[in-house]
Amino acid sequence: MDLKSIVRVDLDGAGALRRRGFLKTVGLGMGAAGLSFTDRMAVHAASMRSRHRAMILLWMNGGPSQFETFDPKPEHPNGGGTRAIETSVPGIRIAEGWSRVAGVMEDIALIRSMTNTEGNHQRATYQLHTGYAPTASVKHPSFGASAARELADASFDLPHLVQIGGRGAMPGSGAGFLGTAFEPFHVDDPSQPPANAEPAVPRDRFSRRLGLLSGLERAGFGASAGADVVAQHQELYRQSSGMVLSPRMEAFDLGQEPEALRDSYGRNPFGQGCLLARRLVETGVTFVEVRSPGNWDTHVDQADRLAELIPPVDQGFAALIADLKDRGMLDSTLVVWMGEFGRSPTINPNAGRDHFPRAFSVALAGGGVRGGQVIGGTSPDGTDIAGSPVTVPNLLASFCQALGIDPTIEHMSPIGRPLKIADGGIPVKELFS
Repeated sequence: MDLKSIVRVDLDGAGALRRRGFLKTVGLGMGAAGLSFTDRMAVHAASMRSRHRAMILLWMNGGPSQFETFDPKPEHPNGGGTRAIETSVPGIRIAEGWSRVAGVMEDIALIRSMTNTEGNHQRATYQLHTGYAPTASVKHPSFGASAARELADASFDLPHLVQIGGRGAMPGSGAGFLGTAFEPFHVDDPSQPPANAEPAVPRDRFSRRLGLLSGLERAGFGASAGADVVAQHQELYRQSSGMVLSPRMEAFDLGQEPEALRDSYGRNPFGQGCLLARRLVETGVTFVEVRSPGNWDTHVDQADRLAELIPPVDQGFAALIADLKDRGMLDSTLVVWMGEFGRSPTINPNAGRDHFPRAFSVALAGGGVRGGQVIGGTSPDGTDIAGSPVTVPNLLASFCQALGIDPTIEHMSPIGRPLKIADGGIPVKELFS
């Protein structure tokens, strides 16, 4: 089979490129000049797999205020009285309360010109996770699922996607039509091993039971009309049993980390979630989402709410970047801090801020992103984008560039519609220049 055929098989979903032997198959000495763009991206994606590119998403559920995080306006009444503090990069100031993040700003790029139109929590959460607005006809895969499909090693025996914290599934955070293989594994408490992760019987007996189940499923219903349903069920059991029996499960044990390091992340669910994310990525997991346990939907008494929300995220975010950098993992791991939208420029009568998708901030580090810079900005009163607007598709296309994924790769939906990973998006070139 020639290179183009191998690439086409992969794009059609057969997964030929997901084997680490791909580069050996096509030959490392092949000249890139004679390859098409699709072929070059295929070779590049295989190379990324061999280098294990990964992404950690720090999700601030509810929509964090840009004024009280990374785009303060201390000189304007809309700033709400929040002071700005200096960072490790001269000229870049962020909101008070983020002193630890300020200390690692040389590794962080701030996009202050994110803009969108979705102001509903569920719809915006879905869009920021998938790149698409929700529809009744298609359940889109999350970006994490798409990234895992392109980058993850099919033989890896832990989940390719792990979600830490929060209250279970969120809009757009699942595998969608990509199927069971790319559904996320949820961890409620990062300080505790996953529940039901040890066989209830001896391992040899456990294996015999799996064999018996497989035989039963192949007969009758599985051999006729229920073949697709049974295949999905068997894949789920294959993944689950592989995980339960895997020696890599020790990655979930934070007790193996030095106490001082655990302290540096913060002894709280978010901080320990960030530490677990680092351990999982280090083990080979492709995508980890760590959710802030609090709700950033600060319509009421914002100052008091933020006084509780900010400290654990400030500490965990900064410690994660420093730890990845110390281990030589930051260049291969993209870290993204964001929520579904920003907050309104004016303070409402309840001493809070309301939904505001027109202008908000996102912070990125690692994955080839050039830190120590601010991209775009907002008007002095914070009501509009003042330059370099960045849309959701542009943001996801930038994720793709950091991970070495072709953003124009199409997944075929169940209704026969090809859907790109980043629909119409263009990577933000300043992030990588």
